[in-house]
Amino acid sequence: MSETIHRFLGGSPIGVAFRLILISILVGFILSWLNWSPHDVIDWVVRSVEWAWRSLFGSFERAFYYFLLGAAIVVPVFLISRLVKVGRR
Repeated sequence: MSETIHRFLGGSPIGVAFRLILISILVGFILSWLNWSPHDVIDWVVRSVEWAWRSLFGSFERAFYYFLLGAAIVVPVFLISRLVKVGRR
């Protein structure tokens, strides 16, 4: 079990915890220097995910709108051309 934890963490648990603490302090210092709060970071992540969601599914919505708009012309023309072709036989 200890080997599995060591492999998962990439080192001994105490060493990994120590590195995470040091990196957290360094990142916290930099974010404080930039005048960012934890709320600002979480808000930025949430807004980024919302933007990505709207961009991805907004594109699908626009594509579906264009499909319906084009189909309103293409399908009747297709049906009329088929009916005219059948009428000639």
